[in-house]
Amino acid sequence: MDFSLSIEVDNVRQKIRTFVDREIVPYELDLAAYNKHENIDENLLKKLRDKSRSEGLWALSMPKSRGGREFNVVGMAACYEEMGRSIFGPVVFNAAAPDDGNMYVLNKVGTEAQKKKWLQPIINGDVRSSITMTEPHPGAGSDPAGMMRTTATKHGLKWVIKGRKWYTTGAEGASHFLLLARTSDDSRHGLTAFMFHKDQPGWHILRRIPIMGPEEHGGHCELEFSGLEISDEDRLLEVGHGLKVVQIRLGLARLTHCMRWLGMAKRALEISDEYVSEREAFGTKLRERESIQLLQGAAAKEIMIGRLLVMNAAWKLDQGDFARNEVSAAKVHVADALHQCIDTSIQLCGSKGYSKDMILEWMYRYARQARIVDGASEVHKMVLAKAFQREGLDFWSWAHD
Repeated sequence: MDFSLSIEVDNVRQKIRTFVDREIVPYELDLAAYNKHENIDENLLKKLRDKSRSEGLWALSMPKSRGGREFNVVGMAACYEEMGRSIFGPVVFNAAAPDDGNMYVLNKVGTEAQKKKWLQPIINGDVRSSITMTEPHPGAGSDPAGMMRTTATKHGLKWVIKGRKWYTTGAEGASHFLLLARTSDDSRHGLTAFMFHKDQPGWHILRRIPIMGPEEHGGHCELEFSGLEISDEDRLLEVGHGLKVVQIRLGLARLTHCMRWLGMAKRALEISDEYVSEREAFGTKLRERESIQLLQGAAAKEIMIGRLLVMNAAWKLDQGDFARNEVSAAKVHVADALHQCIDTSIQLCGSKGYSKDMILEWMYRYARQARIVDGASEVHKMVLAKAFQREGLDFWSWAHD
């Protein structure tokens, strides 16, 4: 297993770190830099996106011919971690969910016509996108194959969509949507994936669902489909291959979440370390106290483990492996590590860490979703358990030539 970075990737990684510290971090404590949903203001975002694009730090995973840098997954891991050090970072570099995952799957499975129509505008930053899959009870959640209620019925060269979705991230600001719907009762091949545009009739947003934490641009919305018509040419892959589409997308998307979360976890420790380096109590700096060092060391260890899990999964994906077990293990661990690091940092900063004078409280609320989104931690543990039950000792096998 080789996690070493090419000179090009490491140079870009260092440029991203410099850009984040110089161009983005200074805005985090500026109230004017936020929109009403506690994310970066659109005008400021456009300004920073233009700068990141001009410095060659844009859409790193996409092909060079389409305006990206064509980095492999190991390269993405190193760079996305740097982006994640700022709460505004990933979206500035066009590497935030859900656009990042949608770009990846469209580039992987789309026809040339579909890439021109649906992918390129997202890469260019002209539009945002969303994926709509999860449904209200008793519809699809962690078991889309068995529980999907939204249907797509073929009429000539069009598919008619009826049903309801929710927690569709970014829906209020998206133009391009990836939709998963049931096209048959086949237990393995009953779902199909489609693309549609926000201006197509036959659907609407019921509400923007209020959540605990700061929101991504476009929020998390509940949608209703009452006869949306989608042309068959906007179907992704074959009829019945919808789960394949979302598995390709979600496999990497779960890992890119972890990459960005590691950056946030590191930043939380940076913030608290700066505080305990200055704060004195009972005649010594807090940083010199063993009790503080024990907390810092425990949190730093969890980040180290998380980075190794992410890089291991990234390397396997680059080898053409699906890395299901490795991605699940990384997703569970990094979600927990993120919470531990932010919680530790708030504790080290005391009342100031709990207040809005620091961004740790923003991170704390945002981070709680990590153990839920893209598969709850319990579901990923079930994936690991089933793999162990099936493979026995080979569950822990080594890669070999």
